[in-house]
Amino acid sequence: MNSNKSISTSVLMSDKYKFKIVFIGDGYVGKTSLIRRFTQKSFEKQYIKTIGAQFSFHDIQIENNEVRSIFYDIAGQDKFNFMRKTFFKDSKAAVIVYSLVDDKKGNESFKNIKTWYADVLRFCGSIPIAVIANKVDLTYENVVDIIDIKEIIKEKEFIGYYVTSAKTGQGVKKAFNSIIEGVYYKN
Repeated sequence: MNSNKSISTSVLMSDKYKFKIVFIGDGYVGKTSLIRRFTQKSFEKQYIKTIGAQFSFHDIQIENNEVRSIFYDIAGQDKFNFMRKTFFKDSKAAVIVYSLVDDKKGNESFKNIKTWYADVLRFCGSIPIAVIANKVDLTYENVVDIIDIKEIIKEKEFIGYYVTSAKTGQGVKKAFNSIIEGVYYKN
């Protein structure tokens, strides 16, 4: 009987450090590529459209605790809006990804940060949210309007802002590890 209690306790303890983190943003911003770069250390050159949602795991040790992050990669296209509520359920954090590329899709993805933020609040309530500006390899980092993004970060109280390239790996490890630690210390 005692062994059952210890098994139950260890299962409960490990659940304490399982964090579902949703990755959201417009289509084509690189959510899938970022997650693959971090979890598999790979990059697929060809665009892979996410249908519904995909998920990946990553384990890390923080303060002698095994922490499992479950990254939900949620499709950004409008035709998948009806599924989002289900995919957001039980999320401990959200990461809004936008593209730094100076084109129509990149500019729209930046403008839509506030829309994605509203979705998180509607489906999850108040959870930690970070922002990743992806595809820095396809632009000059200094073209990012730092003032605009800093105003949004401050206004919405995001837990962090990171500039990355899923293709080269620039900033990816730092961004993911900082986000995971941020969620760990907020829970």
